[in-house]
Amino acid sequence: MTQDAAVWMTGLGAVTPVGNGFLEISQNLLAGKSGVRRVFGFENSEHPCRIAGQLGPIACPPDFDPQVFSKLLPLERSVVRCCIDALHDSGLWEQRQELRIGVVMGLGAESMQLWDNDYRHAGVKLFEPDRDAESIADRTQRWLGLSGPVMTVSAACASGNQAISHACRWLELGWVDVCLAGACDMGVTPYSLASFGNLRALSRRNEIPEQALRPFDQARDGMILGEGGAFFMLEPATSARRRNSRAYAEVAGFGAASDASHMVTPCPDPARGIMAMQQALAMANVQPDEIDYVNAHATGTPLGDLCETRILHGALGAACASIPVSSTKSMTGHLLSAAAAVEAIACLTAIQEGAIPPTVNLDNPDPECNLCHVPNQPREQPVHIAVSNSFGFGGNNTSLVLRSVSAKRCA
Repeated sequence: MTQDAAVWMTGLGAVTPVGNGFLEISQNLLAGKSGVRRVFGFENSEHPCRIAGQLGPIACPPDFDPQVFSKLLPLERSVVRCCIDALHDSGLWEQRQELRIGVVMGLGAESMQLWDNDYRHAGVKLFEPDRDAESIADRTQRWLGLSGPVMTVSAACASGNQAISHACRWLELGWVDVCLAGACDMGVTPYSLASFGNLRALSRRNEIPEQALRPFDQARDGMILGEGGAFFMLEPATSARRRNSRAYAEVAGFGAASDASHMVTPCPDPARGIMAMQQALAMANVQPDEIDYVNAHATGTPLGDLCETRILHGALGAACASIPVSSTKSMTGHLLSAAAAVEAIACLTAIQEGAIPPTVNLDNPDPECNLCHVPNQPREQPVHIAVSNSFGFGGNNTSLVLRSVSAKRCA
């Protein structure tokens, strides 16, 4: 991508199990602080997995009516908070009605989450689905007074990466001046906890929650659900330079491929995951030995982590042996549709702070997951190019390349 066509991340908003906003999230990721706790909010004593990465109360953002905010559902509150914070962080809140600001929102099973929450409070929306005709994306656009196009993306765990790629395309086509892109998910519900638990996809280490999720470890026994999300302000570099805006990173490359092998089980053939990574690197004009960090999708399942190891070796070749790899899901849990968006923040942390977040609970790496791990403690080193992999249910394989722009910024 040429310097004139480059897209920068100039703002972000996030609510996660390890904190809210870039500074708090970055500090906790680098400190190896887990957000996994005993599930609260509903009865769960009969569930095989009773731990998750949940959010605390979400404070009403500035410039939003507190009474309206208090009546929103948890998913709506997280989306509104993230989007408003991203607008403020980018310095574009006051100009939002003067610009064509698009919204690309990753959402998964939106109606099911709304119905689940409503049903637990004696509602009847489950039986009247026509009452949910308007998406949260449309409502958010209206609440924030934005005038650009709006779209939702549902690509399972890869939704956040897909949202970012679509936003970059809108900017390239000139459809928008700037674009909000990201994803939110509030999947810690009785239904999801029971469903994934009965599939034996969740860890059953309920005794010490923060030590349960163990990506790449020999003792890994499943993932942990998480909730929250992140949104980014994407802006042409030319516009950001004119405003002398801070930039977290450049969105340098994106790749996607589908294997459609199984609804939830990773495909044993790594070809499509390799293809997604190679596409992203080619778009970014990056060679494997130029990569400073890979944030792995690694969910802590026995099969999934091994499949991703094969993808990394296939895409990166000999360079794989020396490229640091970590899974921050070990601290946040798996945020499902919001996973890719939140894990992009881990890459921004590495770029901005010059330190790579670790995989916590990685005490005995699986010999078959033979990667350059960053176990339990952060690794201090300059990071100019970071890759974030998200391989979603149904075979949605994506890879995102983020590049430091510190050397390119102009006063």
